[in-house]
Amino acid sequence: MGTTVFERQRPQASVIRHSLADTRHSVFWRDDLPESLTPDRPSLVGTHRADLVVVGGGYTGLWTALLASERTPGAKIVVVEAQRVGWAASGRNGGFCESSLTHGHENGMARWPNEMPLIDGLGLENLDAIEASEATYGMDFQFERTGMLAPAVEPHQVEWAKEWAAEGEEGVVYLDQDEVRASVDSPTYLAGVWEKNTCGMVHPARMAAELARVCEERGIEIFERSHVTALDTSGPGVVVVTEQGRVEASRAALGTNVFPSLIKRNRLMTVPVYDYVLMTEPLSAEQLASIGWNDRQGIGDMANQFHYYRITKDNRILFGGYDAIYYYGRKVDPAHEHRPETWEKLASHFFTTFPQLEGLRFTHQWAGAIDSSTQFTAFFGTARDRRVAYAAGFTGLGVGSTRFAGEVMLDLLDGVSNERTELEMVRKRPIPFPPEPVASMAVNTVRWSLDRADHNLGKRNVLLKTLDALGLGFDS
Repeated sequence: MGTTVFERQRPQASVIRHSLADTRHSVFWRDDLPESLTPDRPSLVGTHRADLVVVGGGYTGLWTALLASERTPGAKIVVVEAQRVGWAASGRNGGFCESSLTHGHENGMARWPNEMPLIDGLGLENLDAIEASEATYGMDFQFERTGMLAPAVEPHQVEWAKEWAAEGEEGVVYLDQDEVRASVDSPTYLAGVWEKNTCGMVHPARMAAELARVCEERGIEIFERSHVTALDTSGPGVVVVTEQGRVEASRAALGTNVFPSLIKRNRLMTVPVYDYVLMTEPLSAEQLASIGWNDRQGIGDMANQFHYYRITKDNRILFGGYDAIYYYGRKVDPAHEHRPETWEKLASHFFTTFPQLEGLRFTHQWAGAIDSSTQFTAFFGTARDRRVAYAAGFTGLGVGSTRFAGEVMLDLLDGVSNERTELEMVRKRPIPFPPEPVASMAVNTVRWSLDRADHNLGKRNVLLKTLDALGLGFDS
């Protein structure tokens, strides 16, 4: 087995120690919100009635509520959130808002090749609508349609980049070594592919907060700190029950994603995979000039265990990925968010990528759980005589596709047959994950195999090839 560039070109240990010396465990995006966007909303107390109750105050739930208010003006809509709006993945992700609804074109082609032209078109329409929503609703979540840069950092990835660009997709540009380093100057870059149209950068927590603000302006009620304990459909409608209250509604939409589903048959459909992130202090003008990055693209390298990074409005760099950790028992637990060895690894990889930034410090470190499904992208459905709709399993690429999921759930509740609901990716459920202890053994064996592939010119072993053939696996 060979070594990767991040093993061959490690920075000195003192560089890493200095960079992490004053880092605090806190989500930068949430710390960066103005008080005006973080009102202290009430908990659900007593009995409330609604036409639609939405469980989950992240992107999925908030987009669903907002879109429902447009479809049926004047409808009574209630959102119930266990923590705070945008507290989970919606407020702590990298802010890559992509058009892909299938966790990348390659994953989609492997599963729904005949539908991909339509799916890609729907994805671009969805991204366009998100971009337009800032003006439509008077929101500001710092959307920048900068595209996505995929650098090749190992020699075998250069050929992958050439093959990718040769497919002739609109807006996809191949960059040789000189060109890619003229765009973003990292000595690790050997070539790259720039997808110019399919991704925008956003401020994740601002997006969730602005969606909540607009929802409330349209008359939607949002209750925070209200953990749903039961979903009762024994009567004619749906009753969502919390410790102190209940919402009696005609229909419900579930946007609980990584958390245990209120639909029993969905309990094995996702596993929580923990992702870890660092955020730097703002770069000086000199530091910024040393790396270029004038086009401000999002960046994600081509490895199985890949890094993603982007630049913020105030010229910080978010750097995350690589380690994607599954913990035995599939529980979402705050204790899993503390992993110093991963932050040290990320800091090492950061200064391998940008050695000219030696001396830069990280101000924030945090983590969060991703709802991974066996098809690496969201699945959809209804339950309880079509009174309840759900979407989950976004596998780390939900910033954009959660809006599409909201449209799909509302279509399903309405019994609408259209180009969205007729998609195979909407009609068919993926294979569930096995229960423990098999789940832990399987996921971690696949992670080991992906790491080995990265050390072996990207060549996949028998296990990965078999899972590919079955449409199963694991993605970071």
